[in-house]
Amino acid sequence: MSVLHLRHLPRHSLGLSTRHAPRLLCLLACSAAVWGAGCPAAQAQGSYPERPVKVMVALPAGGSADMIARVVGQKLAAELGQPFIVENKPGASGQIGTPQVARAPADGYQLMVSPASFLTTNKSIFKSLPYDPEADFAPVAQLVNQPMVLVVKDRQKFPSVAAVVAAAKAAPGKLTYASSGDGSPQHLAALMFSTRTHADMLHVPYKGGAPAINDTLAGNVDMLFAVLPEALPHIQSGKLHALGLMSPQRSKMLAGTPTMAESGFANLNLSAWVGLFAPARTPQPVIAQLNRAVHKVLQGEVVAKLGDSGMEVAPGTPEQLKQTVHQDILLHAELVKAAGLVPQ
Repeated sequence: MSVLHLRHLPRHSLGLSTRHAPRLLCLLACSAAVWGAGCPAAQAQGSYPERPVKVMVALPAGGSADMIARVVGQKLAAELGQPFIVENKPGASGQIGTPQVARAPADGYQLMVSPASFLTTNKSIFKSLPYDPEADFAPVAQLVNQPMVLVVKDRQKFPSVAAVVAAAKAAPGKLTYASSGDGSPQHLAALMFSTRTHADMLHVPYKGGAPAINDTLAGNVDMLFAVLPEALPHIQSGKLHALGLMSPQRSKMLAGTPTMAESGFANLNLSAWVGLFAPARTPQPVIAQLNRAVHKVLQGEVVAKLGDSGMEVAPGTPEQLKQTVHQDILLHAELVKAAGLVPQ
């Protein structure tokens, strides 16, 4: 019953004396104001943000997602007037930090910068997750695309993508490729490549991207489908050779490297994107404000800084990111099933 309605009821119907009624109405009005101030939706409708914002990265410090979170967080702080504090909680393929965001109050003060795999591939490679990738999060904006690139050490043996496919077909199961583990972006890229080109190759999984690259550099495996930022320094130094990008267009950092389509193999596009998310039911005005701010800060020097690392700035709408998550869940499930991987 609202204060407005109480004012229009006879005092005797409330069991109040004339002298007590004004005091009770005042208390009810104050209580309503306090309740509204404590409600996340009411807070969010005010001058958000009014205090520091936490940004979860469920990975160790120093990786590409962490770097993106810190670069974008610093710019958002300048744009919105409050600190954006990055928290790293790595472990269990994102299953330590990610559910913490899912359970956080939906008030805009706990966000998450996440790689695609935690919200897409994880649903296929684990029997159960402590969060629902689609129901528990509100997409804010995609931040960057990180194209996958096929790299080799021996360019004389493998001068092109076509040469790799020919060699794989000539000796099924003999060519080897590294990855940072089952279901990793590197593994998914290789699965897409082998499935759609009918090139049978042997998977050699490692515990992380660094050892996978190191063994490719050492020549212990034939090739690697790498996340571009991880491989770019080795490509630029000439220690690895880029044969083809799994992207609709060429990268500015590898202008001389053709796409898979340009190499004669269409429908081989895969991105290890990174996005910004909030807990589900975060008020729409907060999501919209954050999205506008992301578009403002992903300009100029930020584009150049991330681009130098091989990342393509790609902000869009929350709806576009929601659709990307849904489509990638289906795509990754298809690739995992084709590989015969058993959920853990």
